[in-house]
Amino acid sequence: MAEPTQPDRRLAREARMVAIVIAIAMLLWLGAQWLGARFGWDASYAFLFDLAALAAFFWALVVTWRIWRRQRAEGK
Repeated sequence: MAEPTQPDRRLAREARMVAIVIAIAMLLWLGAQWLGARFGWDASYAFLFDLAALAAFFWALVVTWRIWRRQRAEGK
């Protein structure tokens, strides 16, 4: 089996980073929603956590799109 090239390693590293960001954002968002309900936090805090999660998911979407475009440009 051939050794992965440097661009392949970079793509794999970026894809792992996207997966980690998605998983951590979801866990933190769920935890914040649970804590907010448990301790009766104001709804503005829930909205703040929602926006932070949306920002993380948007970042992940943009990076995933860039990975996809780069692979298409390389013809893989």
